[in-house]
Amino acid sequence: MRNFKELKIWQKGFDIAINCFKLTEDFPSEQKFALTSQINRSGVSIPSNIAEGSSRSSEKDYNRFLEISLGSCFELETQLLISQAIKYGDDTVRNKILANIDEEEKMIMSFMNKLNK
Repeated sequence: MRNFKELKIWQKGFDIAINCFKLTEDFPSEQKFALTSQINRSGVSIPSNIAEGSSRSSEKDYNRFLEISLGSCFELETQLLISQAIKYGDDTVRNKILANIDEEEKMIMSFMNKLNK
């Protein structure tokens, strides 16, 4: 079992999740169960799947959870672009999250490549 909290991919994913909650604080209340919820769930899914995967005994199982985490990055990126298009939330916070997602996607793919060797 790995200590997931020491992984840079988990730490960056954790920061992304926290910043998602900060971004959606200012979304309209009618979005609470729609876009707000989707963004926050996608954000939380990134570090959560990295953590869950770290408990798996095989590299193949671990890799599957990393794939899910990567998928959550892509999903979140899409949701943030939608929020930008409809002018929900602070652009500075969103741009920070988008930059971190881009880094996170590259880091997860690199980590997956190392696991598969």
